[in-house]
Amino acid sequence: MGGYFGVVSQDDCVADLFYGTDYHSHLGTRRGGLAVHDGVGCRRYIHDITNAQFRSKFEYDVLKLKGRMGIGVISDTDDQPLIIGSHLGNYAIVTVGRIANLADLVKQVYGLRAAHFSEMSGGEINPTELVALFINQGSTFAEGIAIAQQAIAGSCSLLLLTDKGVYAARDKLGRTPVVLGQKDGACAVTLESCAFPNLGYETVRDLGPGEIVRLTAEGVEVLALPGHRCQVCAFLWVYYGYPASTYEGINTEATRYRSGAALARRDPTPVDVVAGIPDSGTGHAMGYAQEKGVPFRRPFVKYTPTWSRSFMPQDQPTRDLVARMKIIPIRELIQGERLLFCEDSIVRGTQLRDTVRRLFDYGAREVHMRPACPPLIFGCKFLNFSRSKSELDLAGRRAIKELEGQDGPPPAAYAQPGTPQYQAMVERIRHRLGLTTLQYQQLDDLIASIGLPRERLCTYCWDGRE
Repeated sequence: MGGYFGVVSQDDCVADLFYGTDYHSHLGTRRGGLAVHDGVGCRRYIHDITNAQFRSKFEYDVLKLKGRMGIGVISDTDDQPLIIGSHLGNYAIVTVGRIANLADLVKQVYGLRAAHFSEMSGGEINPTELVALFINQGSTFAEGIAIAQQAIAGSCSLLLLTDKGVYAARDKLGRTPVVLGQKDGACAVTLESCAFPNLGYETVRDLGPGEIVRLTAEGVEVLALPGHRCQVCAFLWVYYGYPASTYEGINTEATRYRSGAALARRDPTPVDVVAGIPDSGTGHAMGYAQEKGVPFRRPFVKYTPTWSRSFMPQDQPTRDLVARMKIIPIRELIQGERLLFCEDSIVRGTQLRDTVRRLFDYGAREVHMRPACPPLIFGCKFLNFSRSKSELDLAGRRAIKELEGQDGPPPAAYAQPGTPQYQAMVERIRHRLGLTTLQYQQLDDLIASIGLPRERLCTYCWDGRE
């Protein structure tokens, strides 16, 4: 994934840009970048933030930046922002999303003999540079953005920093959120609305799918109206969206409370304690505990000062190490108890298996797991929210292969609760993880917890529906 923040102000915008971008640090840990227009041109800084916080890397850079317009990005893929020279003028660009047809688009670009790529660190094409090359085919920025959006399969939301303001565009099916905010003398745009309150901005509205706007200090100009079809990623509310953020008018933490309550209503299991796998499982667990009338406790606490999110590192051994070292068990709250944990999801299951083993080592009588979404059986084609390199990394898909005896598109019955195939898959996962019981959220309950019509949500990773 990744996240971005843009601002245009009547006064200097650097402080708002710095802190607004920092509020996206939970979405990526590879690269951070800022670009500011000082009235003459764009000045940019990019840093590797793999082993350091965004703020610590940029705290001295911001002292050198001045300007009334800027964009910032936290990226888990490529170096950004890029500064581009084109017939449209010079501009800086950041993108968030995943270009599924990148190889095909690169071939198209190479078909234009004068075209080339310059951002080739590691020998790979920088997707943001590719987007810029398609934008440059337009006679205006708005036309160029529309050309790029139409060409891209997957998703791409973006910001452009130009002489005439900040352009913001949401991807054509709205898979990632783009939120507008305003305060006296300034307009801002963000992926995470939690960036607004402490900077004094009021949320104005979400951009619609495919909508393009231009921000100036005076306000927001709509350059392309939104499309009618929306497929916003439902996993935002389950896991990677920040609890204080609101998308499509629906708050993440409130959704997780409703999700946990829905899990509780379908669950007759007697337990002593309800807990969440920190942090994203906590909201679901609080909703479960309140609905069930069972005490909520924290038998694990997370040590956050120096450990990153465990899904970020590229290799599995490092992910496992991060997950183990940052979560500390409390024996007094575990020993002799029948524990029920809410988890946002089970992706690979390797970290969770170790967690369950530790709980029993610390004296738990029973360990029950209640993921807040259905089994993940399809790899995401539209966003980079998981580091899985193969669908067989997914616990659900691996179980299906073992049951079917071969890999391939899973039969539809595995995505339908109550079928023998679904039950066999869940039992296979339960046994591998060493759990007393395992019961997943049903998709209809998750959709109801979010509160949007099903047709406005992307649920591909659970049911394969595009």
